[in-house]
Order: sequence, then structure tokens, then C-alpha cells
Amino acid sequence: MNYSKDQRIILTLDAGGTNFVFSAIQACDEIISPQNKTIKGLNLHQILTLIIDGFELVNEMLDKKAEAISFSFPGPADYKNGIIGKLENLPEFKGGIALQRMLENKFKLPVFINNDGDLFTFGEAIAGFLPKINSSLKENGIIKEYTNLLGITLGTGFGAGIVTNNQMFLGDNSAGAEINRMRNKLYPATNAEDSLTIRAIKRVYNRESTSSFEKSLEPKEIFDIANNNKEGNKNAALKAFEELAIVAGDTLANASSLIDGLIVIGGGLVGAHPVFLQKLVDEMNSNFTTMENESLQRMEVIAYNLESSIEFNNFIKDTSLEINVPFCDQKVKYDPVKKIGVGISKLGTSKATSIGAYVFALKQLDQV
Repeated sequence: MNYSKDQRIILTLDAGGTNFVFSAIQACDEIISPQNKTIKGLNLHQILTLIIDGFELVNEMLDKKAEAISFSFPGPADYKNGIIGKLENLPEFKGGIALQRMLENKFKLPVFINNDGDLFTFGEAIAGFLPKINSSLKENGIIKEYTNLLGITLGTGFGAGIVTNNQMFLGDNSAGAEINRMRNKLYPATNAEDSLTIRAIKRVYNRESTSSFEKSLEPKEIFDIANNNKEGNKNAALKAFEELAIVAGDTLANASSLIDGLIVIGGGLVGAHPVFLQKLVDEMNSNFTTMENESLQRMEVIAYNLESSIEFNNFIKDTSLEINVPFCDQKVKYDPVKKIGVGISKLGTSKATSIGAYVFALKQLDQV
């Protein structure tokens, strides 16, 4: 079904660890200006009240009644039953909060909740990164079409989602694609998330910098230092993003060995991709050393940085060959180069998440 022409309206929320973004989607597009609310410093009662008030605000901005509420939360939960438990970035929900039932009682609408990484990836698969890359391949005469997408978010936390053939992979416990629990290459006693968040960029910069007045810098300022747009300790700034690139690249190489598809990156740190994305892809393409002391390509596939014009052109280049069919004079095409691409969100993280929530809700409504 073409959801880009569907006239039903869904109320959405992209719930992050510090900010909640409320919106309304119709025909795979935002029809109001997104409403951003901070939850920093709020207790559970205040957060729940903010959620209700946020949806009421969006509802009042519409000329037509919404069909459902559909939104994301950061981390694993009992999404099938709409219950949010303790999350790393939202510990206030410890013990379990029946959020779906609360909102259904309040708004008398169907309510759907899902993981933010899953919905972000779903949105980019439906209307963003995946169709855009496939369109570029088609325009250049390449018949290959990608159907698998791994999405990750780098921000307050480190999340992920998997979409294959326009279906989200959720897992039996609503804990699919919890990539944050993979081992950290640089600090093996901890998990990958400890090096792939806003707090990680600040921690490494503060550790590497000897200047006390720089201890309160935010990642955007640290990126500006690394990019020569602000005074500061450039070596410390580059080190912060280098650690992120190494750990993210190692983690994505592991994940790609199972998923074998395109990779899209979103989240609050994605704007700094000019100083970390190429290093990340290089890490993915690094080699192992075997027990016989031989070099072994890290992945079965080759990753390309799709934000680099040179690598993008190599990615969409036709590398197929014509080979002979044994015992006859026929020839067939064969491409010996197995390619995947890594790039940044084409929709923006919140919009992609909202579109993912929108289409997920419509699919659920259509099954009733």
C-alpha cells in the first residue's frame, strides 16, 4: 500500500532521553510544526503529564480527527502490551508503567508504542535513506536493489533498528537490535554505548584536554574545534570523535556480518559526521589476522562512505563482469564485489521516527 497518499492522521512522539518531540503525520509527512518539550529534571508524574499535554496540544492544532497515537521510546520494553519499564535513559519508569492503556483511556484512540531505533530505521526505509539510495542506483543503470536496512542513533543513548523487506524486526521480547550491548572494542569490560553517546564525546574531550574552562563544552562545540571553526584543544576534539569512530565501526562490522544491508545513522551526534564517518567506515573495512598470521578481510562485504562523493561514485559504479556458462557459448553477468553503504539520515531523526510510527500504526489499523 502507498502510505504516502493515505489521508489518515496519526499523532506521533519521538521520545528521547532529554527531549520529547510531538507531531502529527498524514501521507508520510508532518502536517504541523513539531512541538519540542524538554523532560530534563522532571519526575515520573511530571513526565506522564507532559506526554498527555503534548498530545492534547497537537490534537488541538488539527482540523481533522486523528485515527491513532503512535510513538517511540528509547530502549527495550514490553511494547506489545504498551508497558514501559526502567530504561537506561529514563529510569523514572522503573517498575513498569502501562503507558498505552493510560493514553487509550485518555484519548479514546488506539495507541501503539515501539522502540525509537526501530521506528527511526522504519521511517528511513519507507521514505528516506533506503529508497533514495535505490533510486540513485537505478538512475545509474544498476539493477541491484537493497531491501535490508540497519539504522543506528548516536545521541543521549546508542540505539538501532533492523528493517527487511519493509518489515521491522522486533524480536520475541521487544529487544531486537539492542546493539548498545555489544562489547566495546576500546574498553572491553564495558559496552559499545559507553563510547557512542553525547556524554562519551564530552568525557573523552575532558580527559584529553588540560584546560579546566573547557570542561563544560557540548559535542557541537567540540566538533567545531575539531573542524577548525572554534578555538580549543583540537587534538582532544579529534580524539573524542576518533574513539567514537573506532567503536562504532567495530560494532557495525559485527552487526553487518548478520544483516548484510545498507546502514543509516541518525541522532544528536550525526551532524559531526564529517570528522568521524570515514574513520568509522575504514574500521569496518579493516582486517583480522588469522592464527596463521595471514590477513583476513574483516567483513564478507565492502563498506562505502556514501557521504563521500568519491566513495559514493565507487558504490554506484557497475562492477559486474560477463562470465562464460560452462559447455556452451552463453554468457551471464556476475558482480564479484559485495557492497554495502553507510550514510546519514535523509529525513532527520525525529521526522524519520515519526514517519516510522505513522506507517506502523496504519499497518496495525489495517489488520484489525
